[in-house]
Amino acid sequence: MLAVLLALAASSARPDARSAAAQPTPAPTPAPSPSLAAAPVPQQPPLLDQAKVDHAVAQLDGLVQAAMTQTGVPGVAVGVVYRDRVVFAKGYGVRKVGEPGAVAPDTVFQLASLSKPLASTVVAGVVGGGKVAWDDPVIKHDPEFALKDPWVTRNVTVADLFAHRSGLPDHAGDLLEDLGFDRAYILSRLRLEPLAPFRASYFYTNFGLTAAALAVAKAAGRSWEDLSAQTLYRPLGMTDTSSEFADYEQTPDRAVGHVKVGDAWQAKYVRDPQAQSPAGGVSSTVDDLNKWMRLQLGGGKVDGRQVVDAMALQETHLPHSVAAPPRAPDGPVGFYGLGLNVGYDEFGRLRLGHSGAFDLGAATNVTMLPGEGLGIVVLTNAQPIGVAEAVAYNFMDIASYGRQRTDWLPFMLGVLQKMESADTSRTDYAKPPANPAAARPVSAYAGSYANEYYGPLTVTAQGDRLTMTLGPKRQAFPLTHYDADTFSYQTTGENAVGLDGVTFTVDGSGPAEQLRVAHLDADGWGTFTRG
Repeated sequence: MLAVLLALAASSARPDARSAAAQPTPAPTPAPSPSLAAAPVPQQPPLLDQAKVDHAVAQLDGLVQAAMTQTGVPGVAVGVVYRDRVVFAKGYGVRKVGEPGAVAPDTVFQLASLSKPLASTVVAGVVGGGKVAWDDPVIKHDPEFALKDPWVTRNVTVADLFAHRSGLPDHAGDLLEDLGFDRAYILSRLRLEPLAPFRASYFYTNFGLTAAALAVAKAAGRSWEDLSAQTLYRPLGMTDTSSEFADYEQTPDRAVGHVKVGDAWQAKYVRDPQAQSPAGGVSSTVDDLNKWMRLQLGGGKVDGRQVVDAMALQETHLPHSVAAPPRAPDGPVGFYGLGLNVGYDEFGRLRLGHSGAFDLGAATNVTMLPGEGLGIVVLTNAQPIGVAEAVAYNFMDIASYGRQRTDWLPFMLGVLQKMESADTSRTDYAKPPANPAAARPVSAYAGSYANEYYGPLTVTAQGDRLTMTLGPKRQAFPLTHYDADTFSYQTTGENAVGLDGVTFTVDGSGPAEQLRVAHLDADGWGTFTRG
């Protein structure tokens, strides 16, 4: 949901809708995959001092409490690092609505896509050790990896996938995850996805990044989860951080996810992101993330120890993709580095950040000014409504300008509401036509259907009611007649869009030959054929 929300680092600009899929034109020799900046942009002397940062820190209690009062978000945790020192770490609210457990700096939250910059830090650690290079082709370390175009398969690099410039469609594979497919199955289906032009397009892909991370883990001879702990979490003393969902589940002091139901927040869903662990599966605390920000802002060094190679880490801070083109000739450009949003403010200062968002109940943000040695992380246990970004942006405004130049909370609420509205079906299936055409007998629709991408689908009839079943867990979706051969069903999971449609194709008076599930058809794989 927040794929490019931070691309302009406090701007509402978003990339245009996905360009039409196109097959890349093979080149005679592999093209290099450089960053958009051959070297870091020189940074001017710091503009901030201790007094300015102290003034901003003093406002944090009020900023957080105001955001919680306005939105009702149950729990928030905030950490701030300045010049290699932790200057703030505090929790607010409760871990779970209706229970007394309070949020503290060591309360464990799900990070969602804030996992990505941690993943790129892990890879930088491996790159610094010489086992892999950012520009290694993925198949060098994972020969089973494949995309639809053989030339792209041979040439796409670890950096390409961490910068979302492989040509894979936006959020490729995420709908498979919603249906319960495991990591191996989802990664195997990337070879079926249509590709946009290689290294000339930006589409945010959790499972593309995951594929690259797993290739690095194979090169290191470890699982990704073990590699993360060995390379980053243990050396930094991040004792409450894990890339295993099971560890989060077993932690007593954890903030559970909440969604808004009417006017109340409820702990309604469990979000298991293990399939995409490098991209969205980390759980952590502000105490641990303060240690990580010190490493990020200190060139890979903490307490005099070089934990991650400085040059390998610096590569993650460079622009590698244009995530959000300027909306005006003199407008800002939003870049994406390697697991990080990259931008430059009006002072020419490098600004790094990333948001994380689970629609099923988590929202996070990190924002850093490396030239100032300043970083803030905000974790919340509620579906994304802009609180994490608003607190971070307001803090950075106060530090830089002495005041909030924009009231970021209502701004972010508006942005997120627009994004939520865009994530609903174009057809209002809750309102059938006034005079709908009759459906055929249920026997015309019942049967087994096949699809190379999503696997088998079954439609069963019980009396005059139909149920659609698919996925490895055989999820059942009751079908409700809408009009003629079209039915509606309730979508579920992280990428749910409410009610959506299923349309059967029937030739004459025989049984249906095909059915199309609209929600699953974003990349052209939503049609199932009778077996």
